[in-house]
Amino acid sequence: MLELIAPLVVQNTTKIVALSLDGLGGLPRPETGRSELETARLPNLSALAAESACGLIRHVAPGITPGSGPGHLGLFGYDPLRYQVGRGVLEALGIEFDLRPGDVAARGNFCTVDASGRITDRRAGRIPTEVSVRLTERLRGIRLPGVELFVEPVKEHRFVLVLRARGRRGVLSGRLSETDPQALGKAPLPVKALEPKATATARWVNAFVAHARRRLANTVPANMVLLRGFDRLPKLPRFPEVFGLRAAAIAAYPMYRGLAKLVGMEVLKTGGTFGEELATLREHWDAYDFFFLHYKDTDKAGEDGNFDAKVAALERLDASVPDIRALKPDVLVITGDHATPSVLAAHGWQPVPVLLWSRYCGADPVTAFTERACAAGSLGILPSHHLMPLVMANALRLTKFGA
Repeated sequence: MLELIAPLVVQNTTKIVALSLDGLGGLPRPETGRSELETARLPNLSALAAESACGLIRHVAPGITPGSGPGHLGLFGYDPLRYQVGRGVLEALGIEFDLRPGDVAARGNFCTVDASGRITDRRAGRIPTEVSVRLTERLRGIRLPGVELFVEPVKEHRFVLVLRARGRRGVLSGRLSETDPQALGKAPLPVKALEPKATATARWVNAFVAHARRRLANTVPANMVLLRGFDRLPKLPRFPEVFGLRAAAIAAYPMYRGLAKLVGMEVLKTGGTFGEELATLREHWDAYDFFFLHYKDTDKAGEDGNFDAKVAALERLDASVPDIRALKPDVLVITGDHATPSVLAAHGWQPVPVLLWSRYCGADPVTAFTERACAAGSLGILPSHHLMPLVMANALRLTKFGA
């Protein structure tokens, strides 16, 4: 799609807002038969849906559960099956770590294990960031021969591990399995090399985990680490150049800032709340053509299995819709990077709703921003990387294809 779109791009003054509600999609609560979106009171989203073209977004393929990285890459127009990047790289870029070619980065969780070493909480109760800072200080003292280690706090229970080979670029490989079994009651997994040249890297990572276990043995509740998303810094086509847009990203969480930075968007400094993100949007409105705006609360509640909290997060977001519309964007897109149904307490494979509003969208009969309502919309079930061409067309930024 990127090769098709780039030659068709024309300049215009239209403005685009793409709002991603992390973990947007859900499933019906057994007691009521209604999903979080169907349960929440969403007058502003419903009114907007009635003026929009609606549908469902499928991020990877039927039955495949997307991570947040491929979920957002698809929304940015990148086929997530072609352009793949590990979460460690995104987290490192998001905290502005000086990630260099040849480095291997991993996303870390501080977690809780019991006396037998089995996981009882994959996020250690979502410890405060200041606690994570103190724990990473403990881990920074780990030394391994032949490799340099960097351990950096991110947010709450999250941290980044970066390995850098001393003077030997190409020694390290990101083709590693993960230590997180993504289930309670199981012990962390040993890292395995997924290709022969990753053998040394796997050995270093397993040695780091063994040292970390000893250094955290007496800390409560975070007494162990989980590692996933190993990768090296990839090269991706730059979003502003492909789409001819002055593009800005507004996100409170580092991982999403890292993803935007990786594709070449300018990452704007903002506060930790969505209200502060909206203030940043207003402040920089005249300077950019395209704004990626991220909302995290829906995903947090879904992963915690808290149906009511996710409903409340949706209702808080709905109250902010008039603030976005007051800026009079020419195109407004609202969707999500994946489903996080509360009944699963995890990412899901289900398609998520999408609405696309513009003067030219051709509104359909959909009048509610829910999974079942949007399934009847004119956009149908859309591959995620097909969304940006529709956005560009509605922004009058594409010329015709062929004679």
